[in-house]
Amino acid sequence: MRYAGGTDPYCYPGTTVLKNRANIRDFDALSEFETVMVRDRTETGLPDGRLDKAHYYALHRHFFQDVYDWAGKPRTIRTGKAGHWFCYPAFIEGQLDRLFADLKAKRHLDGLDLDAFAHEAAHFLGEVNAIHPFREGNGRTQLAFLRLLCLNAGFGFDASVLDRDRVIGAMIASFDGKPQALTELIRDIASPGN
Repeated sequence: MRYAGGTDPYCYPGTTVLKNRANIRDFDALSEFETVMVRDRTETGLPDGRLDKAHYYALHRHFFQDVYDWAGKPRTIRTGKAGHWFCYPAFIEGQLDRLFADLKAKRHLDGLDLDAFAHEAAHFLGEVNAIHPFREGNGRTQLAFLRLLCLNAGFGFDASVLDRDRVIGAMIASFDGKPQALTELIRDIASPGN
């Protein structure tokens, strides 16, 4: 997805194509390459971690290490999508520290019933989406982390309900202070575990 951002040092000059390890200069070709590389990395499993900021960064690095040199590192420029501006780069680390400390204090949402889990997970995802720590790949990293949260809390993860339009719509509504659609989406994803 294309981002707003003015002059972007992450892109090849005069384009909206992100500089990448394969030196692909076409936006659609890069999207296709990125999809294949992320799918391949997904099939190798997810990195272990403590459901903290370092783990979150490790997930992003795992998925995008074959595509971008900056995989797993917070962005250094201001970006936005569809009229929504994300966290200033100078505040990303502090906001993530706050968010992950809150998640740890809530025991990574373990021990909650499905409704409470969905509510708390929607709050977390909405916040991490507003921070948007990476230049690209935030949504995929968010969903992978949600999967880990679900499994850690004893829930399943039904990926079949991840309709792109529904996910994007729920994230936008959450950004606008309306978390209900995201809460309902997570409730549908997190089917009760065994």
